[in-house]
Amino acid sequence: MNILHIRSNSDTLGIIVSSLCLVHCLATPFLFLANTEFILSEGEHPFWWKSLDFIFLGLSFIAVYKTTQTTSNQKLKYAFWICWSLLFAIVLNEKLHLVHLVEEIIYVVAILLVSLHFYNQKYCRCNNKKCCTN
Repeated sequence: MNILHIRSNSDTLGIIVSSLCLVHCLATPFLFLANTEFILSEGEHPFWWKSLDFIFLGLSFIAVYKTTQTTSNQKLKYAFWICWSLLFAIVLNEKLHLVHLVEEIIYVVAILLVSLHFYNQKYCRCNNKKCCTN
């Protein structure tokens, strides 16, 4: 399998997953505002909706892992892992209610991940397999 094909797909996966995560985060307040009566009677959000956070984190982890294995830019490796770690910490904090954070912080991190994948896909392509490996 061609290493450029793998990296290109991991960046595409990262762009899609991070974008869907962003849409999920943006849509959640509006969806639950529209369904306030349901939430008040049930006492919590549906399980399947809460599970999307972890599905996005898992898919994002795979995309970041694959991308960092093949990127030609060392600094991007650190940037990807820092962003993913921040995203993980924010989601975990949201679930466990450890520290009050402004809601917008997750949007910034998701947009940053999308941007990193776009940047990596456009500017960190290799002409041969040697420049993509460690």
